[in-house]
Amino acid sequence: MTEHNFLQPYTFQSGVTVANRIVMAPLTQEMGNADGTVSPSELRWYRLHSGDAGMIITGSSNVSELGKGFEGEFGVWDDRFIPGLRDAASAIKSRGSKAILQIFDAGRISSTKILRGHDIVSASEIAAPREGYETPRALSGEEVLQTIKNFGEATRRAIEAGWDGVEIHGANTYLIQQFFSPNSNQRTDEWGGDLERRMHFPLAVINEVKSVIAKYATRPFIMGYRISPEEVEEPGITLADAHALVEKLKDEPLDYLSISLGYAWRTSLRDENDKELILNKFVNQVGDAFPIFVAGQIITPADADRALNDGATFAVMGLESIREPHWVKKVINNDEDSIRYEFSLADAEELGIEPPFLTFLLRGFRKALRVSTDPKIDANVYQNMAAPYESTKRSREYLGN
Repeated sequence: MTEHNFLQPYTFQSGVTVANRIVMAPLTQEMGNADGTVSPSELRWYRLHSGDAGMIITGSSNVSELGKGFEGEFGVWDDRFIPGLRDAASAIKSRGSKAILQIFDAGRISSTKILRGHDIVSASEIAAPREGYETPRALSGEEVLQTIKNFGEATRRAIEAGWDGVEIHGANTYLIQQFFSPNSNQRTDEWGGDLERRMHFPLAVINEVKSVIAKYATRPFIMGYRISPEEVEEPGITLADAHALVEKLKDEPLDYLSISLGYAWRTSLRDENDKELILNKFVNQVGDAFPIFVAGQIITPADADRALNDGATFAVMGLESIREPHWVKKVINNDEDSIRYEFSLADAEELGIEPPFLTFLLRGFRKALRVSTDPKIDANVYQNMAAPYESTKRSREYLGN
């Protein structure tokens, strides 16, 4: 069998050890119950995937009622969700994977329909530059403080429910990124303005989560952070902005930094003359402060090897983990020829993909999903394009129908 570094175990600074360096990406599945509780469909999905990737990160779990971004997501904003969250953590860990709960607030990437008539909220009263998005209400100073506490309370619930860690979702144009971005944050108080003040909110969330872990965790518990490195909007987050935030993060006890990219080897979208890989930029900046996770069209064992050779510590797999839930096992068993790199609609039930999830995939990611009956797509088309979750303006340039 070929030696692969991604099959080696890893111990985080918190003390959690994972069996390998493949991570199942946080995936929006829309298979949860309408009230935010965990459904049997979700439990089946996670049991199916347990024991393959060393870590499984859930899709976004909203920390407040007004933080819901889509139907069928986990709720983590009330103690009544703890029993279901405990079941989900047990399902993920049933065959050895570590369970990481991604916690977020959608902010303006929501709607009054999804929020059942309640206002959508954000840093400022500025609508997302996407067709059909509503203008949010700006959070008051008191509400900002409460939202920060919500991330801490969500972390406490994750600890009580037996999760191995949380990933703070500071990417993909959701609320934490909305506070960091000069596009969506035009406040004039302590939570907005220049770059330094726009970093207050994400750093305050990290500090709150850190404090809660120190208070409640009686065993090693992971704290990760996910970041989108730039925005294409003007004004928007630049790589220089992102590097300034990461420099602050180096002083925090993070277990990892996950770079949210649609293509792992992408260069800058804002500066076409900058040919250095974004991954390399952050690897060089971070050094040994914490591991780097990278995602984006990591499909084959060679792709995962390349990601680690380029400095990432973990390779994060999204769509490929949907097509092939036994990817790691097949590599270990020297059975790589049987790995599925296309998705057959006939396999959906076997793969645990029920109608809400299947509809979501086919609506927003059909080309990248590689549906077996569709025309074949040249993989090079994804290089240096923004994925739907990376950019507001460019989302349909990438993986749409």
